[in-house]
Amino acid sequence: MAPSSTARIHPLPPHPPSELLDAFRAIPTSLVSDCLDRLRGTIGLRPLHASGATLAGCALTVRTRPGDNLFVHKALDLARPGDVLVVDGGGHVGHALVGDILAAYARSRGIAGFVIDGAIRDVDGFRDFPCWARGVAHRGPWKDGPGEIGAPVSIDGMLVSPGDLVVADADGVVALSRDESSGVLVRARAKAAEEREQRQAIAEGRWDRTWVDAALRARGWL
Repeated sequence: MAPSSTARIHPLPPHPPSELLDAFRAIPTSLVSDCLDRLRGTIGLRPLHASGATLAGCALTVRTRPGDNLFVHKALDLARPGDVLVVDGGGHVGHALVGDILAAYARSRGIAGFVIDGAIRDVDGFRDFPCWARGVAHRGPWKDGPGEIGAPVSIDGMLVSPGDLVVADADGVVALSRDESSGVLVRARAKAAEEREQRQAIAEGRWDRTWVDAALRARGWL
């Protein structure tokens, strides 16, 4: 039988510079999202590891038939240190795509974490390995394919292209292209400084709240 036309493995994209990833690791996803017009990022995936983990890495994208992880296995064999395995499993949560064995293998290869629009299992095995997923299912996967590695995928409605920067923390996951990353980083750092000043002003009892009434008056509500 000829291979399915939907079974493809594309060349892997170049990695972003490590300094860029280090810089984004210190930026909350909420600020990255703010700097992307508050329109991008997952809302249906949740962290399934111990609290406190943050993630910044290079997207290694996988599209797979719901409940099937053959191409997830192949992607793990291809992955480079610092990659984030980003799996479009169609949001299916009836069968887990990865478990503690694949988490251990990913860790051994230096993979930064998993982002899975689907389910995982063996949750306790992810306590020290960053993983964001849609749900948990004890039922295991099939290994029949088809699938695709290294093509754009949709994760909870968010487009992720191979080589994108993936930033994640307790609030969720945001992906952005290398081309827009420098500008977003500058704006996010400025917002972080602004928020530090706001917290300081609150602590000192000098936070200016006049804008609230001004906004209400501008709309004729006060």
